[in-house]
This record gives sequence, structure tokens and C-alpha cells, in this order.
Amino acid sequence: MLANFFRRAREVVSRDEPLDDDFYDDLEAALIQADVGAETADKLVTTIRQEAEAQNTHDPEVVRGFLRDAVTKILEDHEAPLAHRPDGPTVVLVVGVNGTGKTTFCAKLAHRLQRDGHKVLLAAADTFRAAAIDQLQIWADRIQCDLVRHQPGGDPAAVVHDALTAAVARQKDYVVIDTAGRLHNKANLMEELKKVGRVCDRALGRGADEVLLVIDATTGQNAVRQAKLFAQAVPINGLVVAKTDGTAKGGVVITVADELGVPIKFLGTGERPVDLVDFQPRLFAAGLFDS
Repeated sequence: MLANFFRRAREVVSRDEPLDDDFYDDLEAALIQADVGAETADKLVTTIRQEAEAQNTHDPEVVRGFLRDAVTKILEDHEAPLAHRPDGPTVVLVVGVNGTGKTTFCAKLAHRLQRDGHKVLLAAADTFRAAAIDQLQIWADRIQCDLVRHQPGGDPAAVVHDALTAAVARQKDYVVIDTAGRLHNKANLMEELKKVGRVCDRALGRGADEVLLVIDATTGQNAVRQAKLFAQAVPINGLVVAKTDGTAKGGVVITVADELGVPIKFLGTGERPVDLVDFQPRLFAAGLFDS
């Protein structure tokens, strides 16, 4: 699906026309139309222009390769695998606003890790929404994964404490924690997550190993703005781009990697437990520009 929205960019770099100002203006407009941020689009076009001039080429296939390589470089500069502690449990804290697919991602990640042979425990620490707790319970039953939950309205830190205690006792490899999805008050959010960090420190002698932000690719530049706000409030070290199977244009993926400097670790590609893929920069770029 994503490649369809880059059709215009591919068409621009495939035209047998002079590589003049009009060409580069058209290319930049096509990238922005595909949800690449203006700053990132300008960076890509500048890079392509410099490469073409340096090699004195007007070959559309060569220029297309420049575009693919420039996108790949942005994405590969921030590549990093999911953390794994051999002494366990690895703690994965998942954040994001409601509606992004955050809770579904938690379940998909747990399913993936279990499929890879790891022992996983889910923690329903989004206690402010009863629906989130129930949703995670349904997923946990479906994928046959242990879940720690409290009553709606409870203390998220207490859920995390009980989850970590259970994970150590049951010798789990991973704890995946679903947190409250709201960002109307960054100070409160930061304080909540600091509290969770203190709970981790008391239980394990360290903080969370991963703080993953889930964004909805279908919301375009709004997803980029959300990611920037979260990054100001929370020490994010990985991104998950959900809903890439729908009307997402793909440029969001490039822009968040470029502007936040945070690695994208997974793409959500559907509603099934298996619809989660590792993010592979080169393959992603090839899919956008070589279709």
C-alpha cells in the first residue's frame, strides 16, 4: 500500500527531462504529498541534486537510485534492534496516545517474542481506561500470554510492580507494559513514567530497557507532531509505526526517523497477531521507489 502513495515521486524521477529547477521542485512537491515533512523533503532533494551534479548524470534510473539511497541512509542512520537482556527480564515500556494501536502492538510484540521462544508477561498499566485493560485481556487469552492487571482506576506503578515481581518469580524473558495513552499534560506524563522507572529500579536495579512510542501512520504529519511532543516528555529509544496497511503514505516513516533521530523498530501491518514486521530500512526504501 505504501508504495502507491510514492507513485508520483517515482514518476518524477523516471521522466526523461532535464534535471532543472522545475524537476527538483516537482520532486519536492511529490515527496511532501506523500507525507514527507518539508524539512526532510528539502534534505532529500538537496542530496539528490548534489549527487546528480557530481556525477554529471541525467539518467532517470540513476537518479531514482540516488533517491532510494538517500532515504535508506536516513533510515539506516538510526537503526537498532529490540533490546534483550540475557539475565532477564527485559522491560519494554510502550507509550502513545489512544487510538494509535498501542495496546494491539503490545499484544503483537508479546506474540512475536513468544514465537521466537521467549517467555513473556504482559502488564495492563493503562489503568485509566477500562477498555484498554479488557482489550489486553482478550489479546492475552488469544495468544496465551500471562497478564498482570488491576481494577480500572488503579495505580499504574502498582501494576508494574506486581508485573515485575511476577516476571522475576516466573523467570520471564520479557515484560511488555501498556501505559496510559494521553499527552494533554507533559508534566503529569513524565511524573507517571518516572514513578514507573523508580518501581523498575527497586525491583530490578535499573530502569526500563526500551521505551517504545507507537504512532499511527495514517494520521500523516500529525503523527510526527505527536512523536515530537512525546520525545520532549519521555526518553524514547524506539518507534513503532502502526497501521501501515491502510491509507498511510509512508513519508511519515522517513520524517520521524529524520527529525527525531530515533530508530524505527517495527511496522504494524494489520490486525492479526502476526501482522508485525521488523523494520528493515533498505527493504522499506526499495519497496517505495522500486515498485
